[in-house]
Amino acid sequence: MPELPEVETIARALAPDLIGNAIVDANLRWARTLALPSPQKFRAQIRGQKIGGVSRRAKYLIIQLKDYKLIIHLRMSGDLAIRAGTIQPEKHDRLIIHLSNGTFLAFNDTRKFGRVWLTDQPEKILGKLGPEPLEKDFTAQWLFENLRARKRQLKPLLLDQTFIAGLGNIYTDECLHIAKLHPLKLSNTVTKEEAASLHKAIRAVLKEGIKRNGASIDWVYRGGSYQNHFRVYDREGEPCKVCKTEIIKLTVGQRGTHVCPRCQRLR
Repeated sequence: MPELPEVETIARALAPDLIGNAIVDANLRWARTLALPSPQKFRAQIRGQKIGGVSRRAKYLIIQLKDYKLIIHLRMSGDLAIRAGTIQPEKHDRLIIHLSNGTFLAFNDTRKFGRVWLTDQPEKILGKLGPEPLEKDFTAQWLFENLRARKRQLKPLLLDQTFIAGLGNIYTDECLHIAKLHPLKLSNTVTKEEAASLHKAIRAVLKEGIKRNGASIDWVYRGGSYQNHFRVYDREGEPCKVCKTEIIKLTVGQRGTHVCPRCQRLR
């Protein structure tokens, strides 16, 4: 699933091709892709809407229209692409949006988990999300206080989008390794110094991920290079880049988790 750096990269790439265009029409090719509103209302409401901006909140892509926000979550296999020329829908295209300059925005989703919302009340979809980890209100002190206020294993808590918005499996493993924290450590045992290290690691890893256009590790998301700089993720059996200890793979909260048993001792 694309995480914060991948969705940010997609938003930045789409913005120049979308902003300033109006939506001429929309072809919904699989009804369940649309979470809100009904297909009939969707087509009627989106036609003629001018695109004013493209942004991201957590793992959601947000296309700002004149009267609405078009919100897209790519989930496991979603992809967005601008296409030109005579449209020939591809096998897994779920939604095709026709733009006033003659191009198309295609939402392709092999596994059909992705969802689209057209709404003038975006808070109903985004309102429960936690703070953005690259914004100024996400501070080391906030992280310390909110870790201590809960008694949960670190990795599942960091993956909880209502706690912090945008972190996923890859970047959580990388952050915890840099901070020298074990993913099974209980959040209410984290010291102020450890919280500061984790805060610094989260920001550094996400910024580096964005700089390298995210990570390309399968057929779904292509174009990033962060996978060439993984410290622990997907490196089971390989030596830790810090201490040379063999990276191991655990299952934490039903998620594959990569750990250096020496750098990230569970105390």
